Amino acid sequence: MRLILKLFAAPVALVLTIITAFFSFILSVSEVFFGIAASLVFIASVILLVTGEHLGGGLFLAIAFLVSPFGIPALAGWLVRRLDSLGGVLKGFIFG
Repeated sequence: MRLILKLFAAPVALVLTIITAFFSFILSVSEVFFGIAASLVFIASVILLVTGEHLGGGLFLAIAFLVSPFGIPALAGWLVRRLDSLGGVLKGFIFG
């Protein structure tokens, strides 16, 4: 019975390994673009705050935070790490 479960888990572990590698690559590339976008949006928010558009400046600051490496990319990195740990658990079950 355990051998049958290992045979079913092996392709799932392989697919998780490939998906995790792909998502890690996409995440590393997107962090560069998100960093540039966060810088530009932050500069725009400072300009808006200086000109007196406090609501727009605050909104742009919130968007800059979400796009920065501390916002959505951090959440995506956390999800990729969880997916990788799930693949590790499956590999441990298969080889254990």
